[in-house]
Amino acid sequence: MSEALEEIFLYGEEKMEKAISQMKREFASVRTGRANPAVLDKVVVDYYGVPTQLRQMSQVSVSEGTTLVITPYDKSIMKEIEKAIIKAELGVAPNNDGACIRLNFPPLTEERRKETAKDVKKYGEEAKIAVRNVRRDMVDDLKKVEKEENLPEDMVKDTQDKIQKLTDKYVGIIDTLVSEKEKEVLTV
Repeated sequence: MSEALEEIFLYGEEKMEKAISQMKREFASVRTGRANPAVLDKVVVDYYGVPTQLRQMSQVSVSEGTTLVITPYDKSIMKEIEKAIIKAELGVAPNNDGACIRLNFPPLTEERRKETAKDVKKYGEEAKIAVRNVRRDMVDDLKKVEKEENLPEDMVKDTQDKIQKLTDKYVGIIDTLVSEKEKEVLTV
């Protein structure tokens, strides 16, 4: 295999890995029946005019599996943290006791679990689309290399088959991760 073809594969595999990483980040923010500090990743607090991630300005711990306890390093910004949590629409109300903020995550209803499972499938579908777009780019790059280096037809066909196998591998990984996350969401 030529150096240009190797480059196409390295680039393509790296992009497919990124699609899976993005899907995993999306999964981390999906609310299951348990409290997970990752749901706070998207919460941004206005800290003296600077948008700052909540988890950078406070300690977050899980209490009794269903409660997140947020202890800010600077107690003077408790109100701003509360506002940011409400604005983030996490589906839970912050409970401020002056020293920390508690977020109680009630168990999900059956309806909400099914809705969340649909979100999980949607994130999986987005990841598959990203992987297929990478495959398309790899095939386009292969066609350019074919013209530039005048590659033999059988080599081009073999390379296309390898690109498809790589795509199938990553789509399979996505399917596995989606089914695992769905199972986690639907388990009471």
